[in-house]
Amino acid sequence: MSLQDLKEKEDYYYNDLGYRVFTAKYLLKRGYCCKSGCKHCPYGYDKNTDTFRRNNVG
Repeated sequence: MSLQDLKEKEDYYYNDLGYRVFTAKYLLKRGYCCKSGCKHCPYGYDKNTDTFRRNNVG
């Protein structure tokens, strides 16, 4: 999926600082965790501990 295929407000939004923030819907559609500590990570990844919380997906 290229950046041109993304839909604003569905796949991402811009925060108050102007950064693009991906939605949980998009992150699930992408299909994997990037381990970047995304704000809406549906996979339960915790960047501080480098671990995944249980039972967040499916």
